[in-house]
Amino acid sequence: MKNQDWRQRLYVMVFQSDTPAGRRFDTTLLLIIMASLVVVILDSINSIHLQYGDLLAYIEWGFTFVFAIEYGLRLYCSPKPLRYAFSFYGLVDLLAIVPGILAIYYSDAQYLLIIRVIRMLRIFRILKLLPYLSQANYLLSALRGSKQKIIVFLVGVSTLVTVFGTLMYVVEGPDHGFTSIPVSIYWAIVTLTTVGYGDIVPQTIPGQVISAMVMITGYSIIAVPTGIFTAELANAMRGEQLQHTCTTCKKAQHEASASFCSRCGNALFVKNV
Repeated sequence: MKNQDWRQRLYVMVFQSDTPAGRRFDTTLLLIIMASLVVVILDSINSIHLQYGDLLAYIEWGFTFVFAIEYGLRLYCSPKPLRYAFSFYGLVDLLAIVPGILAIYYSDAQYLLIIRVIRMLRIFRILKLLPYLSQANYLLSALRGSKQKIIVFLVGVSTLVTVFGTLMYVVEGPDHGFTSIPVSIYWAIVTLTTVGYGDIVPQTIPGQVISAMVMITGYSIIAVPTGIFTAELANAMRGEQLQHTCTTCKKAQHEASASFCSRCGNALFVKNV
């Protein structure tokens, strides 16, 4: 009986973030996650790694030990351990500790420590940001709605860069860096997108004229996919807005699938207009 009470209290602290104990646990966990990410960032700087690499490794092992204990506690107090273990956050929690454990026994596994950045995903659970990800449905709907238009646009752009790249290969040639048609197409893509790395530069006057044409073309078409996506996004957002209003508290703008008012809880019986 005491064991059940202990597991229940532990479950409330670990999984119920609305309780005082849960908030303290999540706050502590958040600080540890952020500290572990700082260690990852510092360890990626060569000068710091050479001077403090061993110290950072020990700190990482400490973080791995803490996260391993936390993972074990979650398995222990969860009513359905297997369900938690194979859930999204369960897998994230596991991936956050496995590279650190492997690095202790296998030096070649040190490169796996970069997977520690996966711990950032746990912040969504702690800060309760996951419900806001549902807004990504608007973006997905906009992408689906504009799929055919974007495909046509990409085919057109692919044709343009192939033509411009081949033309530059003929005009400039290998002597000026355009050693092949694929390399010339790469130059056309970089120029058309207005990135302009400068690693390949046309030297002849005809090549410079073509380069100017590519740049002007890039400015003229770069707004096309943005406009298509924005229009579809606006349509998706309008489609998700509700046409009925709560008759009790007069709150509007419910989700399309809502059956009850999100403010007062009364049923929404007004028909869609």
